[in-house]
Amino acid sequence: MMEKLKIGVVGATGIVGQNYIKLLQGHPWFEIIDISASPRSAGKTYQEAAGSKWQMPIPIPNNIKDLVVRDVQDFDSVPEDLSFVFSAINMPTKDQIREVEFKYARNDIPVVSNNSAHRWTPDVPMIIGEVNSHHSKVIPIQQKRRGFSKGFVSVKPNCSIQSYVTPIYALEQAGFKVDKIITTTLQAVSGAGYPGVPSLDMIDNIVPYIGGEEEKSEKEPLKIFGKVTEDGIKNDDSIEISATCTRVSVIDGHTASINLKFKDKIPKKEEIIQIWNEFRAVPQELDLPFAPKQPIIYLEDDDRPQPRKDRDNDKGMAVTVGRLRKDNIFDYKFLGLSHNTIRGAAGGAILNAELLKARGYLK
Repeated sequence: MMEKLKIGVVGATGIVGQNYIKLLQGHPWFEIIDISASPRSAGKTYQEAAGSKWQMPIPIPNNIKDLVVRDVQDFDSVPEDLSFVFSAINMPTKDQIREVEFKYARNDIPVVSNNSAHRWTPDVPMIIGEVNSHHSKVIPIQQKRRGFSKGFVSVKPNCSIQSYVTPIYALEQAGFKVDKIITTTLQAVSGAGYPGVPSLDMIDNIVPYIGGEEEKSEKEPLKIFGKVTEDGIKNDDSIEISATCTRVSVIDGHTASINLKFKDKIPKKEEIIQIWNEFRAVPQELDLPFAPKQPIIYLEDDDRPQPRKDRDNDKGMAVTVGRLRKDNIFDYKFLGLSHNTIRGAAGGAILNAELLKARGYLK
């Protein structure tokens, strides 16, 4: 049997940190030995620190509840055998998050982050495993430029773009270059964390604004589709994206309504569905534990995908698409759905860590 890497969760008492703890139970490669959070939680057992804030549908695991929480910036108490950390830390400013994550890297501890703070740092890869796993090649550039030895920072992208970036990428890989995208997202309340959006804002309502989401939706795919250069990632400027992001009264599962226009060749509807159904990429080739067997699932029913029925497809890691049809202004339109707290958050980062381990960056 493979000896498991000993890992930590930074920001372990928040919702994303809790999801890491839930999803990593029984993981064949990774074992949590270190839990860290803010100074007010430091010195307590995890069960004491999480308390009534624990929101997962399982009890706090026995191997976690008695771990003593470390102050996230107490590097003297980091276990010597810690291989890397997952970061879900929440701090007042993004600059503070960036600095803490780089401190771990300077201390020879790789960081696989769920945070948005480093998504626009040019030498930090922002990875969707099925799309741009090759962006891991920027890690040695990051280490050389910043004087890191074994440490580095890698991030995953925003949860709202996961429901359509992979289907778009699959079409481009098949030779059908996309020119323009209009996306309207219907995002679940769990995306706002806990306690999240007040009930009187959400019940019988749609909130047509989520701070920062539209900018992320329009810009992050350009880095994901970009190229590795000696200075970091150079963004792809060949696709134009216009986004509207809304919050809807759904617990889990972000849905996106997509209108797309191709540059040159326009595929037939049957070709698109076949491309999606047959699409496989590096995580599937490597048979990574968290990789969905079929990363894009197309549903023929006119009333699918639906968050409650389809968000958990293939461990919650698949993108489910449907309602592909001709568009009167662009070429096609469709709906995409992904589980925002699994594929879009902790699960996506776990898959990235598996990829980085398979590539030799985590040891």
